[in-house]
Amino acid sequence: MTETTGRRRAATTVTAAALLTAGLASALAPAAYADSPSAPAPVPAAELAQARSAVQDPAVLDKVGHFFARKGVPPTRQLTIGAAEEARAASAAEPRLAGDTVPVYLLDPGFVAGTPGAPIAKAEFTASKVVAADGQSASVWTVRQGGAWKVVNIASGGDESDYAAKAAGSGGGTAFREPQVNAWYVLRDGRVLPLDDEARRSVGAGGVTLAAYQQLVHQRYGDKLPGSAYDRAGRGGGYEADAASQPGVASQPDTAPRPAAVAEAAGGGSPLPAVTAVAALGATALVGAGAVLRRRTGVRRG
Repeated sequence: MTETTGRRRAATTVTAAALLTAGLASALAPAAYADSPSAPAPVPAAELAQARSAVQDPAVLDKVGHFFARKGVPPTRQLTIGAAEEARAASAAEPRLAGDTVPVYLLDPGFVAGTPGAPIAKAEFTASKVVAADGQSASVWTVRQGGAWKVVNIASGGDESDYAAKAAGSGGGTAFREPQVNAWYVLRDGRVLPLDDEARRSVGAGGVTLAAYQQLVHQRYGDKLPGSAYDRAGRGGGYEADAASQPGVASQPDTAPRPAAVAEAAGGGSPLPAVTAVAALGATALVGAGAVLRRRTGVRRG
């Protein structure tokens, strides 16, 4: 298992690759959504158990220990300490799993496009939070590949698990992420409610109906699908938030790297299947603005 590292604050995954399945024409004509949501498909408990088992592999935990020991320094760069000291620090990290292994739901491109019956979000990978003896935490991502669950990424922090727990503890529902603006929400009783500051800026403290949220994300991204003028212009590396789509919020800079940079981070021609490529920073259009490379990660390739 090899690693590449970068800086980013929130999960770098995007649902962009899946947008290849959504036609541009349908994206420009949003459907009228009822307030009763199409619930995201759950991940069976047995599958989550298998994903967790993959993270518990001693070789994986050793790799996480080195992730903690390096504190974000890419393996391609030399540390100020020697290899032996790094190995001791990795061992001293004593990485252990904390909390549940959870499915990570990302905004569904069919929902953005207005495809009738499309769920608001779908599970793209699972995440297991791992903590170190010194308090550092990391999220280890797994995807199903070749009939087994494989580790594909290590990311600093524990957003994926933390927001799932926050949703469960505040009344239940499905936590999901809109990666383009780095916002976490919970779908509960037909409403989209905020879980973080970015989401509150997006939909307000009281949230919005499912129908209103569908219109909002269609306004933001409906013209940014693969094949669109936005994509053909080579702007698929980032989304610049429009102040008109976020009342009272100034436009945000388009700071995400361009597709070539993202492809390099993902390992270029990775043999991983589509869902794995998404989890490992694969991108076309609709890459999260400012989210990519704001959280240090280690990505498994091959």
